[in-house]
Amino acid sequence: MSFNLEVFPSGYIETNAFLLSNLDRKESVLIDAPHFVWDDVKPALEELGCELKALLLTHGHYDHIGDAGRIQKLGYPVYGHRDDQAFYETPEVMRPYVYPPDMVLEPVMIDHWVGQGDMVELIGESVEIRHVPGHCPGNVLFYFQALKLAFVGDALFAGSIGRTDLVGGDFPTLEQSIREQIYTLDAETGVLPGHGPQTTVGQEKATNPFVSSE
Repeated sequence: MSFNLEVFPSGYIETNAFLLSNLDRKESVLIDAPHFVWDDVKPALEELGCELKALLLTHGHYDHIGDAGRIQKLGYPVYGHRDDQAFYETPEVMRPYVYPPDMVLEPVMIDHWVGQGDMVELIGESVEIRHVPGHCPGNVLFYFQALKLAFVGDALFAGSIGRTDLVGGDFPTLEQSIREQIYTLDAETGVLPGHGPQTTVGQEKATNPFVSSE
């Protein structure tokens, strides 16, 4: 199988969206949907000759779902975790900490609720869902097993971790999530975070100053 991965840092605070495509099957999935990202994703799909099969949302914070409602209206199914249902369906609850404060917040209604241990088949691949709360209640990672790629949202970054001072955040919970759900993946697994560069499980276990592997 031949795969293509593109990253689109988009929206007001450069949130990563990832377009993963199976070039043999001509199918793609989009992971997260910051504001305006569809303007880049649509021509990328056309250039690849691929059809979008799903939008996977790692969590419900405004900077990750800004274009989700727009994409859903085009007929693409959306996946997310129910613990962030309030963020998805009533994003105005995030208004006190959005930037810029006058941005448009559009709701998205999740088509497929997913949770810890669920397996879904997308673009010819088995995708494992792991629940990694702590940054927010409903953060999940999508692990493409054969490709050894984990899209982790804002749970873990290269050399850092997600904020825990927002609504529903909790550092001990995040620490446990990272150790039990991310650090237990193979060391060579690619970690694709919601902000910043890609890293690996092994690199973070060895050097992340916020959560050790012990």
